[in-house]
Amino acid sequence: MSVLLSKPVFTDITSKELAQQLSGKKKAKDKLPAWFRTPGIYYPPGVNLEQTSSEITAHYKAGLVTGKRMADLTGGFGVDTCFFSKNIPEVIHCEWDKELHEIAEHNAKALALSNIDFRCVDGMAFLQQTGKTFDWLYLDPGRRDSGKKKVFLLSDCEPDVTLYLDLLLSKAEQVMVKTSPMLDLSSGINQLQQVRSIHVVAVENEVKEVLWILQRDALPEKISVIAVNLTKGREERFKFKWMDEAAAAPDFSPPLKYLYEPNSAMLKAGAFKVICKAYGVDKIHEHSHLYTSEQLTAFPGRVFEVEKVMPFNKKNLGLLKGKKVNVTTRNFPMSVAQLRKKFTLKDGGDIYLFFTTDHLGERIVIQGSKISMLDKPT
Repeated sequence: MSVLLSKPVFTDITSKELAQQLSGKKKAKDKLPAWFRTPGIYYPPGVNLEQTSSEITAHYKAGLVTGKRMADLTGGFGVDTCFFSKNIPEVIHCEWDKELHEIAEHNAKALALSNIDFRCVDGMAFLQQTGKTFDWLYLDPGRRDSGKKKVFLLSDCEPDVTLYLDLLLSKAEQVMVKTSPMLDLSSGINQLQQVRSIHVVAVENEVKEVLWILQRDALPEKISVIAVNLTKGREERFKFKWMDEAAAAPDFSPPLKYLYEPNSAMLKAGAFKVICKAYGVDKIHEHSHLYTSEQLTAFPGRVFEVEKVMPFNKKNLGLLKGKKVNVTTRNFPMSVAQLRKKFTLKDGGDIYLFFTTDHLGERIVIQGSKISMLDKPT
């Protein structure tokens, strides 16, 4: 029976509060292992825990900052603040919600962090009133509207960073803004204006957040984009200039001996053409975002050895009816679900099928076997 439906177990805690703590601790086991292991941690309502950074992404962000003083203007549960405090001697945590402010302050003490100044205040109001300047400012605007629905446009988030750009950059050398993975990079560049770099951060091949580094007098032609995929024990990273992607001219080729599928951070970053020269690969089609080469190369994504290339037709696919196959579509008019249903393909197994369009505009199916990271050249 749910804790919420049971009689209170303790006299000084309600069933609702107990359920919140049990749920929070369960979610923290993978997302926030240090919090999970630490006695005395108090967890906030689920919606606050959902938006907070994971430990792995907070650690990545902390590695980007240096200096003596920093302010987290949208402190929330405080995970990012705690990691920033490991690199910055003086960190200010701003959170207008009194309960969340108290939770974050309590947990910092449990984690033995003593260099964080907790302020129960709206971050933008604090910035307008303080006489202090900062090496870094950080914002993670709320991405829920008044009806608790998720939003991602900058103008729909709270605060709307675009309204405070002059204030932010008058108070800090650099500003980091975390946004939803749904935000279009071109749109973000246009709205945030003073963009120095963009970090697209994925965890286990799922994009979790996009980080925008703003700096006074940043020039559009010098914007760098860093696509990073954080996995257990390793990090896939690719850096390029935003302007170079538009100017790049890739070569096209039919599928050769090896097939490459970029990780999700690369795809979100839009590194579709510059990747060819960087890794010595050809594109299969301008819009397919699959790559190929005759020689095996290290690549930020999945790598396959091509076993067969077939025209897309009923005869070729009929040979796989009822078999377990892994299906991917790129630049193809049918979805994975439609293909599975049409050709009675089961999920799983060691066969990988890529339904795509080749450089001549023909619909093809590429069959391959996956190559593990350990098999790749270093």
